[in-house]
Formats: sequence, C-alpha cells, structure tokens
Amino acid sequence: MSAGKARRHILGSVILCKSLSLGVISLVGLVSLETLISGAKSGRLVSFPTDTVPALAVRPDRRSDIFTLKQRSPDKPLILMAASWQEFLPFIDTKHPALPTWQQISQTYFPGAVTLVLPASDRGCNLNQGFTTLGIRIPDSKTAIAILRQTGAMLTTSANKSNEPPLRKMIEIDAVFPNVMTLGDGINISELSGSGLPSTVVEWNQDGWLIRRQGAVQFNF
Repeated sequence: MSAGKARRHILGSVILCKSLSLGVISLVGLVSLETLISGAKSGRLVSFPTDTVPALAVRPDRRSDIFTLKQRSPDKPLILMAASWQEFLPFIDTKHPALPTWQQISQTYFPGAVTLVLPASDRGCNLNQGFTTLGIRIPDSKTAIAILRQTGAMLTTSANKSNEPPLRKMIEIDAVFPNVMTLGDGINISELSGSGLPSTVVEWNQDGWLIRRQGAVQFNF
C-alpha cells in the first residue's frame, strides 16, 4: 500500500470511529483535502472551513444543487468565493467606471470577512435568480484558499438547512448532509470552526458603498 493510500485509509478509520462514537453513520464520510478538491472539480457539493463559518460550496454551473440541498428559496443569493481578485472578473461588470474603486477596496479587505456586492456581468447575473449584482469574497483561511486555488471560484453559503443556525463542526455537517464531501483532513472535526460571526456585507450603488450587514469586520469608506 502506498503512503498516500495508507494515509487515506487511516483517515477513514479515524473518522469512522469518531462518527460511531457520536452515533453518526455517514454515507460519504469526511474526506481528505485531495479527495475534496477532486470532488469539487467534478461538480460535487463540498464543505470546508472558512474564517467565519464552514461553507457549503459547489461549482457555479451546479448552483441549483445548493438550493435543493438546503431547501433554500432561489431568491436568496449565494456568494462567490475565490482565491484571487482575478477569478471574479468574468462574473462582475468590468466595464463599470467604478472598477478601479472596487479593486482598491478588495486589496484592503481581501482576504477577510467582508463580502462585496457588485454589479454583475451577464455570466454573474446567471448565478442568482433575479439579481443583477453578485456578492464576492476571499476568505481569510489557509485551508479555504488552498482549496479555492485548485477548484477555481465556487458558489457558497453557510452549512445549514434554510432558516436554521449555521453548523460549525465538520462532524455535524457530515451528519446533517451525508451526501456532501466534508473536509476531515488536517483539522479537528469536533471543534467549532471559524469565528462564528458573519461577514460584513457591503454593496456598491450609485451613491457609493452601502453596508447591508454589519458583521465581523468594521468597513471604513
């Protein structure tokens, strides 16, 4: 058995023991970083830690899967996460005269617990039903960044059923969403993940920046 296979075998055994001790039987199981990235690239729903709360994430072309999984109304928008500003450009209105301002603000607050809601491109408008804007964020999490660098931009939301509190332990996410590939490698799956505070949501409109939700970060403009 190769070292990589041995490590994955050990990981699976440890996760199984922890799951059984909590009375949980997982259909997919918590997975390694390598397996999660591969699954995300293929279009699977995945969950991983961020700086705020763990994310449910999926490829932009599979956005309907999140709404179905969470029993979420399609008029509630998802956030696009990526590892770099450049990856957002196909999804936002790059012809907008305020683009340099947006980029400057992104350099100040990314990575971090700030979501910028910007006018979307045609491609970006297709991500959320009935919206001409798109929320974007780069999380301040080494794990999340490592994943997003490999997968590219992903649509995300918190890991919970609609109208329920966000789940913050990876073992709980695995129990509630057994068909989601949930990260179990290199982290304590039984500990609370992230700050537990939501990101600060700031939207650009014709008058400049408007704070839609005050969260973990104080936004100055």
